[in-house]
Amino acid sequence: MDGAFDTGSATASRARPSITRTLGPVAVLFLTLSAATPASSVFAIVPGVLHVAGTGALLAMLLGALVCIGTAFIYAELSSAWPVAGGEYVMVERTMGPLAGFVVLGLNAVNNVLFLPVVALGVADVLATFWPAIPAVPVAIVVIVLSTLVSIFDIRFNAILTGAFLAIELLVLGIVALLGLQAPVRGVAALLLHPVAAGGPVTLAQIGVATTIAIFAFNGYGLAVYFGEDLHDAPRRIARVILLSFVLIFAAEVVPLAAILVGTHDLAAVLTGADPFGAFARARGGAVLGNWMAAGVALAMVNAAIVTVLACARFFFSTGRDGCWGRPIDRLMCAIHPRYGSPWAGTLLVGAMGVGLCFVPLPLLLVCSGGELVVIYAAIALAALAGRHRGTSAHTLYRMPAFPLIPVVTLVALVGVAIVNAGDPEAGRPGLLSTGAVMILSAAYYWVVLRRRPGGWTVVDPTPDDR
Repeated sequence: MDGAFDTGSATASRARPSITRTLGPVAVLFLTLSAATPASSVFAIVPGVLHVAGTGALLAMLLGALVCIGTAFIYAELSSAWPVAGGEYVMVERTMGPLAGFVVLGLNAVNNVLFLPVVALGVADVLATFWPAIPAVPVAIVVIVLSTLVSIFDIRFNAILTGAFLAIELLVLGIVALLGLQAPVRGVAALLLHPVAAGGPVTLAQIGVATTIAIFAFNGYGLAVYFGEDLHDAPRRIARVILLSFVLIFAAEVVPLAAILVGTHDLAAVLTGADPFGAFARARGGAVLGNWMAAGVALAMVNAAIVTVLACARFFFSTGRDGCWGRPIDRLMCAIHPRYGSPWAGTLLVGAMGVGLCFVPLPLLLVCSGGELVVIYAAIALAALAGRHRGTSAHTLYRMPAFPLIPVVTLVALVGVAIVNAGDPEAGRPGLLSTGAVMILSAAYYWVVLRRRPGGWTVVDPTPDDR
């Protein structure tokens, strides 16, 4: 509930506003899957994997999944220890200190806010398959405004709504899989052992670049932690939600990819086409089916926009409770709607920023958000190691298997991803540079503003009684 607190005093003296716990694990699972939006990944991101690696896209997705399953285990352990709406920055601050925590907070703020206009602008791109003249920016603004207004309502209503949209999204992916698997023309083994691209055999470098795209396609399972304060008995339940989310995201994205590769007669069109999954569906099922599937994907993107607003609002609620921005703004970020129990001010802030960013060119949005994910994943891997070493995460109710192998291997893989990105002058390198700029600015804000406050700056937990 909302309460008064002093952002200029030590953390211990601040009251701790918190969100009422009203959700079960199934509802949080629906919200997490909706934000990950596997249909959007399949239709909008996986084609990039196909363009880079050809039939090696399946191998790249499997390699990306190996990185992501390690990250999912890390999220599960740290989220069980700190099921707090602030997400990753809380985990890092608790294990590695306030400076590292606030740097991750800055990266989260940028990455979370940029995703909303990216997914909203993607709605018009999908609808353009049967409505070519549709204007992208006005459609994106409408999507964000409606998503913001819906997000102010009770979280249980949003869980039901997004769950219904999610069912349509999974139906679309199931249709793609059935169309491909009903009459296979090649085997999966050939795709894995002898991958080819449009220009010839696939190189290891192409597999590496495609793997970085695959990691982005799987992203979303860790978002469950943003709803940790909505979930009953979160320390015990949230790890299972995260791990099950990853398994379902993996299946929902890899099975349709494998199906289209084994089932298409025109492999060249699949490997080079701008909309390979939509074109395949229209070729096998007709134009009407293809248009209905495109509408389903657009609905999945709207669904993702709704959950993104919900999650980002809770993130900013947490930053306000932690006293990040100064008393008037912090107090506003912690305002809870008296009827719906939602952080309404944070919700409106996210929506307003999303609308403003719709006027930024989409390629620039993608570049600016390109490197944050790698650094955030690396930060929580380090947090898992530090939490075990220092004992700060000893209270967690879930412990990942094969420790410390999983976080160490994850870090090595992420270093490899960063090296591959650094070699890409068009998107990868600018993305890393923009990420570095955000880290520097976040560290400067911590040193100049937060560190100078009496008692310093640390993260506060929700009220223990609400756990």
